[in-house]
Amino acid sequence: MTAWSDPAIWGIMAALGLGTYTLRLSFLGLLGGRAIPEWALRHLRYTAVTILPALITPAVLWPEATGGQTDPARLAAAAVALIGGYVTRNAIVAIVGGMATLYLVQFAGF
Repeated sequence: MTAWSDPAIWGIMAALGLGTYTLRLSFLGLLGGRAIPEWALRHLRYTAVTILPALITPAVLWPEATGGQTDPARLAAAAVALIGGYVTRNAIVAIVGGMATLYLVQFAGF
């Protein structure tokens, strides 16, 4: 099991929920009726573009499936997805290309 007690886990979950609510309230509740400045909109536009690579990079460089060792199949798939997305500017092409490359390279035994 874990070293955390049940009340501690529930307390952490409640604190995280309260923090999430506070962050959303700050944008939606307090600024909901006002226009957001152009500089803030410009920065918010890149949120998804920065979060997705941050989520994917550890799974490519240190995957759990290989015990944390870098895997050539995942590196190849990431490269194909990056190139496909950059060339076509289409997320679906990037996802399908990366997925197909991962399965093909793993099937080939690399």
